[in-house]
Amino acid sequence: MIQFSLDEFMVKRGGSVDPSRFVNETFELFSIPAFDTGIPEIVEGRNIGSSKKCIEPNDILLSKIVPHIRRCCVVPPKGKYRQIASGEWIQFRSDQLYSQYLKFFLISDTFHWQFMHTVSGVGGSLMRASPSLVAKIKVPVPPIAEQQKIASILDAADNLRQKDQQLIEKYTALSQSLFLDMFGDLNSNKNTFEITTVGEVTSEIKDGPHVSPEYSNEGIPILSTRNIRPFTLVLDELKYVSNEMYEKLTQRFTPQKGDVLLTKGGTTGYAKVVDFEWKFCIWVHIAALRPKTELINAKYLESALNSHYCYHQSQLLTKGIANKDLGLRRIVNIALLLPPLCLQNQFAERIQSIEAQKQLAVASLEKSEALFNSLLQRAFKGELTT
Repeated sequence: MIQFSLDEFMVKRGGSVDPSRFVNETFELFSIPAFDTGIPEIVEGRNIGSSKKCIEPNDILLSKIVPHIRRCCVVPPKGKYRQIASGEWIQFRSDQLYSQYLKFFLISDTFHWQFMHTVSGVGGSLMRASPSLVAKIKVPVPPIAEQQKIASILDAADNLRQKDQQLIEKYTALSQSLFLDMFGDLNSNKNTFEITTVGEVTSEIKDGPHVSPEYSNEGIPILSTRNIRPFTLVLDELKYVSNEMYEKLTQRFTPQKGDVLLTKGGTTGYAKVVDFEWKFCIWVHIAALRPKTELINAKYLESALNSHYCYHQSQLLTKGIANKDLGLRRIVNIALLLPPLCLQNQFAERIQSIEAQKQLAVASLEKSEALFNSLLQRAFKGELTT
C-alpha cells in the first residue's frame, strides 16, 4: 500500500476571516467545545472574538490541543451559513482521500502514538501538537474504492458502539427522571418532605490524605477526581499504590462500601456511591461521605448530590479559581430533601433494576468498542479488505 506524508493533504493557506467585521452575518462555527455536542455552533459575527479558518465541505478537522485529543470530524455539506473553524484545528483536504477514511486514520492508535510525539508545551491547556511535525506522519493511501470500502466497514462498527453508548445514556436519564418523579425539586418541594443538610445525614466526612502519594505500577487503586463522574466510576488512567503506601494513606480514614464519594477539588460536585467490594484509597480532592443508614439510603444520597439543585449548591460553595476546592466544612451545608426512608429504599430498588439493564448495555459497549478498535487497527495494515 502506497504511503504519503500528511503534508500532502494539510491545508496551510486556506484563508481566514474576521467575523467581527461581519457583525450581522450568521456563521456555522466548528469549535473544539462544540465537537462534543455533535453539531457546530450557529453564531453571529458580533459574538465571535477572533479570526477563524475558512473551511469547505469534506475538509477533515483534527484537534491539536492535548486535553481534547482524538477529536476529528468531517465538515458536512454547506447549509445556509458560511462555514468557519477555530484555529485549534489542523485542516486537511484532498481529492486523493475519502474524507471518512482519513478521519478514521486520525483517531487510530497507529496515528495517535506518532501524534503524541509531536506535542510540546508546559502542561494543561498549553500542550499542543505541532502541525509541522504532524505533517511528517505517513498515511497509507489505497485506491479510493478501497478507502470507501474500509470506511464503510468502520462506519458500521462505529454506529454499533454509538448505539450502545446512547442506550447507556438513556438508562442514566431514566434514573434521573425517576428521582424527580418520586421526590421532586428542593426549591418547590411539592411533597413537603423534610429539608436537611449533608452534615445531618452523615456520620463522617473525610477526604484523602494531604500528601502526594508514591505511585506503583500495580497494587491497590487510588482514586482521584478523574475517576469520579456522576453515578460512574471511570477506570481509565487508574493509578496504584503499594500495600505499604496504602497503609500510610488510610491511617486516618479508610473508605468502604456504602460510602458516597464526592469530588471536592478541581471538578467539584460529582458523586458516586461505593457499590464495589475491592480495596482502594482516595486522594485529597475526593471526600468520602458515610451515610447514617437509619436516616438516608446511600443510593438516594448519591442521586440527591448529583441532582441539579445540589450540584448548583456545590458550585456556589466551591472556592478558588486556579485551585478550586469544595471544603469539608462547606460540604456539610449542602441542603437536600429527606423523604421517608421506606420511600428512599423503594427508589433504590428501582434504580438497582435500571442499573442491571444498564450493565448489560455496558457489557455490549465493551464488545462493540473492542470490535471497532480491532477493525481500526487492521484497516491501516491492509488486512481489512483482503
